[in-house]
Amino acid sequence: MKLFKWTGPLEEAGNLPEEARAILLNNDEEVLVLQEAETTHLENAVAYEVMDHSGDLPSGRYAVLNNIPVTEEGREIFEQRFNNRARLIEAEPGFVAIRVLRPVDSDTYVILTMWEDEESFTAWQSSQAYGKAHAKRGTEEGVDQRPNIFPRPSFVTTYKK
Repeated sequence: MKLFKWTGPLEEAGNLPEEARAILLNNDEEVLVLQEAETTHLENAVAYEVMDHSGDLPSGRYAVLNNIPVTEEGREIFEQRFNNRARLIEAEPGFVAIRVLRPVDSDTYVILTMWEDEESFTAWQSSQAYGKAHAKRGTEEGVDQRPNIFPRPSFVTTYKK
């Protein structure tokens, strides 16, 4: 399965084909359209392979996209980390869905989580589950400490329905 991500100005979203508007969210800067399919009618959409998934994306009202650039040499290590994740996030109150996305034509992976609302996401960041999921970060065992894996810093984008 693939996920296609299109971002652009609100006024351009109205020009998208009706069948391409699967999930429509926005923030103060742009509109985000997500479509899970094998092909898309979205021009200029970025394609990802869905490595792992849980939950129903359209049910969410708040999307968090953790965009993580990974070098070619680091892909296997990075993917192994996510293939072995504890899945604790899935039991958190307000959690709706997750997609671990491998880039098709770029170096930037996306960890997409959907929540009932922003407060649920914020609560998860303060939870024991979050602490456990990120316990190795900054330590010798953490994937973030491996040389030559991340060519530039990761960044987070958020959107609401």
